[in-house]
Amino acid sequence: MTPVSAQVSLYPVQAPSMTPAIGEALEIFERWGLRVNPGPMSTVVTGDDVQVFAALQEIYRLNADRGPVILTVTLSNACPTPGS
Repeated sequence: MTPVSAQVSLYPVQAPSMTPAIGEALEIFERWGLRVNPGPMSTVVTGDDVQVFAALQEIYRLNADRGPVILTVTLSNACPTPGS
């Protein structure tokens, strides 16, 4: 397992509001034990790569099952992570 940081933006394309989907995504990240730092345009999560990828997959599948979605992710093992 490798510590990573991910900058994530979620856009449910045809949803009347993005707020519910983003709230669910934040809950999923927290359930996977990731450190979550939400911002106005994106959220930065940190944790081990296995948990980050699992959470991203869960978020993507949940939203893709509902309709068109855009999920942008920038991953880094070089950016500072808590405790590094």
